[in-house]
Amino acid sequence: MSPEARAPLHETVATTATEYWNDSCSVQELTYAIANGAVGATSNPTIVLNVLKKELPAWRDRIFAIIAENPKWSEVEVAWKLIEEMAAKGAGLLLPVFEREKGKKGRLSIQTNPTFYRNAEAIVQQALHFRGLAPNMQIKIPASKAGITAIEEATFLGVNINATVCFTVPQAIAVAQAVERGLTRRAAEGKDTSSMSPVCTIMIGRLDDWIKVVAKKESIVITPGHLDWPGIAALKKAYGIFQQRGYRARLLAAAYRHHMHWSELIGGNVTLTIPYEWQVLFNHSDVEVRERMQNPVDPQIVAELYRKFPDFRKAYDEEGMAVEEFDRYGATVRTLRTFISSYYELLAFVRDFMLPDPDKK
Repeated sequence: MSPEARAPLHETVATTATEYWNDSCSVQELTYAIANGAVGATSNPTIVLNVLKKELPAWRDRIFAIIAENPKWSEVEVAWKLIEEMAAKGAGLLLPVFEREKGKKGRLSIQTNPTFYRNAEAIVQQALHFRGLAPNMQIKIPASKAGITAIEEATFLGVNINATVCFTVPQAIAVAQAVERGLTRRAAEGKDTSSMSPVCTIMIGRLDDWIKVVAKKESIVITPGHLDWPGIAALKKAYGIFQQRGYRARLLAAAYRHHMHWSELIGGNVTLTIPYEWQVLFNHSDVEVRERMQNPVDPQIVAELYRKFPDFRKAYDEEGMAVEEFDRYGATVRTLRTFISSYYELLAFVRDFMLPDPDKK
């Protein structure tokens, strides 16, 4: 691809330190993303369910085969086998990137069971299992109270983690510190850390969503457009802290709502995990590809958000929340409920293959 023909996302990764991933394990979408410079991909229960609905002809026979091959399995075991095979297929597409980058890029993120968010031991055991699915697996662990404990232990055991269900500066710092503890313990035992590439996601769009919910519930009047900035402000704040302290976890921005969730972060040594639909929009846009990460969010925007929303203060201040408060933060609760609901919807989707509804044609 000539420089003149570069799509904006390809130009972003070709000319700056910013990386991008495909926010799906869909083969069609991941193929498009890799062609435009993506070096990773991600999945979660919502994504897997959406991929199955969109690409069911490619998976229908395999679902029936899994059911037939395992006559004692419930929909739980069948669903997890399906999730694992979908992740492994995506990892296979990324394997050339993984080999080219010597293990530092080219990973597929697979999410641990969202119902385990209170159980560090269960999270770690599942993370260790997922690690064996392919050489380039990245394991998503929630930045809940138990998840922070699991992140340290999984990192110590050699798992490349991707912290998820994370929206705030305090959560990102807790993740980074847990990773540092895990890496330090691992190095102290003489175990290799050179190929490890831990990631900390901040779901910037979901932080925006939560502050908008609060504004509506509490009838808070705010300057038009300012509610599109909480997530960007939190990520830029966290980025400065990560750079200053030399944390080895790489920040990742997720949950896209508008082009600034890409354009305002260009130039940062960060990863952007972008849904396929947004990739297409960005690649057909006339948004200028230039570095903006170093540009602070307008202080007037931050000041108004800070003054009117205690939940923004919790998200933005380095010590805005203690680890014990993470599970009760509004964006955390909403997202966990969404992921868990999608997980049970996925189980029901699989169950329909095992026990078709006799009342339907």
